[in-house]
Amino acid sequence: MSENTTITSNQIIKAVESLKDLRPVYGTILDFYGQIFVAQEDSKSKLHIDPIQISEEMLSIKAEDNFPLINISEFAIDAKEAGDLLITICDIVKKAGGDMVSTNQTVLKAIEAGKLDQKELFASLLNEDDAFFENTATELKIEKKALAFIAYSSLKPSLSMCAEQLSANLNKDKPWGKGYCPICGSPPGLSMFQGEGERFLFCGFCWHKWASSRIFCPFCENTDAKTLNYLYSEDEKEYRIDLCDKCKKYIKNIDKRKTDRIIYPPLEQVATLHLDIKAKEIKYESGIDLA
Repeated sequence: MSENTTITSNQIIKAVESLKDLRPVYGTILDFYGQIFVAQEDSKSKLHIDPIQISEEMLSIKAEDNFPLINISEFAIDAKEAGDLLITICDIVKKAGGDMVSTNQTVLKAIEAGKLDQKELFASLLNEDDAFFENTATELKIEKKALAFIAYSSLKPSLSMCAEQLSANLNKDKPWGKGYCPICGSPPGLSMFQGEGERFLFCGFCWHKWASSRIFCPFCENTDAKTLNYLYSEDEKEYRIDLCDKCKKYIKNIDKRKTDRIIYPPLEQVATLHLDIKAKEIKYESGIDLA
């Protein structure tokens, strides 16, 4: 029913270099995100997270009603390691330069001065407390999206590990027929074909991977082949954009069978921003927040 693939830091570095060779225009952004992803994988090996316990009765109810195992607010995290990773990410941002440097410095100074509590920052992200980010960004005179990026990037290893732990509770014999993540209920951020053409979806929040029908829109559950189309280019045979004419949303898809390079899904998401532009040009919207 589901599959989570581990990857090493060295493999991420190789994946970055392969994509840079294919699309040099993405060089700077791939180097930046590559460092972030390597730091996240290194951080993941240091995590200490106690598995979330769900009773057999509750598991049965959730499976029967197609409910995800937890809500986003219920993710177990290692706040200390996330805080350490936050410092590392801010250092990466500083060295990379660009518009986020001032935000990065402001966040670090606010933490050191006790004006921004890391645990409150992480809790607010999990509780989807937009008011906290709005107020904090206004108070510190920084971009709200940049603050959310730093918080999410710091938490991502914890989210991934918690999702992996929880996946043991999923019914491997019963296909998950929904478009939202069976772990946390978030919409998918990426689709993939592999093996004999099986389709998998990746959660846009915790990056859990689960099997899905090929003829299926994960956002409105449309299964009418006549209203499910895709964009494809011979220049990029491993990519396509799946389009739903019913809800006018799209999801990017990578066909792992058509390339022999290392595939790291979060990196593929970054390296295909031109596909998002193409989809928006023909009036389709992403099923996730791309900010």
